[in-house]
This record gives sequence, C-alpha cells and structure tokens, in this order.
Amino acid sequence: MTPQEKILSVARDTILTEAKAIANLEQLLDQSFAEAVQAVYKSKGRVIITGIGKSAVIATKIVATLNSTGTPAVFMHAADAIHGDLGTILQDDVVICISKSGNTPEIKVLVPLIKNFGNLLIAITGSTDSFLAKNANFTLNSFVEKEACPNNLAPTTSTTAQLVIGDALAVCLLQLRGFSSQDFAKYHPGGALGKKLYLRVSDIADQNQKPQVEPNTPIPQVIVEISEKMLGVTAVIENEEIIGIVTDGDIRRMLYKSTDIAGLTAKDIMSPHPKTIESEAMAVDALDVLEENKISQLLAVKDGKYYGVVHLHNLIREGII
Repeated sequence: MTPQEKILSVARDTILTEAKAIANLEQLLDQSFAEAVQAVYKSKGRVIITGIGKSAVIATKIVATLNSTGTPAVFMHAADAIHGDLGTILQDDVVICISKSGNTPEIKVLVPLIKNFGNLLIAITGSTDSFLAKNANFTLNSFVEKEACPNNLAPTTSTTAQLVIGDALAVCLLQLRGFSSQDFAKYHPGGALGKKLYLRVSDIADQNQKPQVEPNTPIPQVIVEISEKMLGVTAVIENEEIIGIVTDGDIRRMLYKSTDIAGLTAKDIMSPHPKTIESEAMAVDALDVLEENKISQLLAVKDGKYYGVVHLHNLIREGII
C-alpha cells in the first residue's frame, strides 16, 4: 500500500466510524430528549451551555447555532464557572452541560452548584450512569462505541455525536418556534447568505440608472441611451408600458447586417415581450430568471409599470452568485 493509499484508507475508516456512531444516535433518542426540547421552548430565560476541554468547543458551536435560529444562548466554560462565572446564570435560564464521561472533577463541582441555584439542568453525555446524568433533569444520550482515534483516546467520534445532538435540539426548537427564512435573515444580515434572504429586486434596481426610449426613437439616440446608462440595455416604453427591450447585442447584430441605420428606430430592432420581474421579488429569484433564460439583464416592474433594470453584474457584486 502506497503512502497515499494508506492516508485515504485511514480517512475513510474515520468517516465510516463516525457515520456509524451518528446513525446509532437515532436509536438512543427517547422521551427525555423530547421533554428537554419542550422545557427549553417553554423557558422564559436563555440557554446556558457549559463544558470543558473539547466538549467546551462543541458547546460554543451549539450556542452559535441556537442564537442564529431564535433561541438565545450563552457559553460558560465549566472551569471558569467555578471561579466566578456562575454569575452568568440567571434565574430562568436552562443549563446544558456537555461531557463525554459525565464524571470529570470540574463537572462534579459545577453540577451541585447549578442544582442549588434551582435551574433546570440538561445533560449531553455518553454515560447515562455518570454523576452528571444522575443529577440532570433530562439526559440526552450521546454514547459512542469508540473514538475514531486509533488509540480510542482523542475526542473525535464523541464530539461529533455531541454536535449532532446539539443540532437536533436546535432544529426541533426552530420548528416549534415556526422560525422562517425571514426570521433567519434577521439574524444573518451580512454576507451572501443574508443578502439571498433579504435583498430585493428593488434594492438592486434603485442602484442603477433607468434607461428607456420610445418606439420611434432613432437608433443613434438608442445607442446613446444604452451607453450613458451603462447597463447594456434599454427598455422601450409606450404609454408607460414596456413593449420591448433593446440590448447592446441587438445593436451589434444590427450593425453586422448593415451599417446604414438611417431611418431605423427602436421598434425596428427591439425584442418584444421581454422577461420581467416584480420589484418586490427577491434578488435571488431574479438570478434564477437570468440563468434560466441565459440573459444578462432583466427589467423590473411595479404595478405593471417599468421600474428599472437588474444586471447580472449587480448580483455578482452583491455576492448573490
């Protein structure tokens, strides 16, 4: 076996080991999980998630997922908690403690303190007989048969299982809250993801100039309009209605046939019945129309009237593509 083949073999074994463990989690779900989800959903406080070592790293990711899907959450390191950070926990908060063994020294110190505060405690642990599990109100079983680490020591499969349990918890809460894509956009306003969820056609068209000519506009003036508005297109408007579109491609094709443009007007070379989109449609929907029809510009309309132009380059610049 070559070094490359050995590397690929180890990688595949790692993935298969973790995949098998994750698939087994479905069998470990029980009433305790459902009750824990309902308890968090009904809580008037936040979710405080704590852990130590690699479990603490997983806790921070679960916190991020909950916050982005409508469930306020805060990370509290288990070691820091017993040295002053217990003040993070408020009266109505639900605490989730993550630990593979459920028996680490820090957990054994922390759990009684949380119980004394009277807060609801949810355990995510691979040992249902552990100190943590026995003292928790609800236990979410994240048991794995073995780590992907060949020495069965480095947290690998176990932390993946903890993460999946956290995702399952977050998605259940998301659905209970009726969390929509519009809600998601509120928490993700930045970057391409956020723009796909909130950016509308009108937001794009408002950034552009609004090229338009009448049907009887001479071709030289049509060329000037297209050039000055720098969108490679102009709408042809009659009685405030869109009757056609002229693109720079139409101009090139016309000149390829003949350079004698005297007497020609916009109506002579326009494409009738151009593709349009409502100004309040999502920008990502405009992209779908552009790609489906293999075009670069799209006319926006509002209440049946010409509103403006969306160019493929606008969507690229905004990160929609």
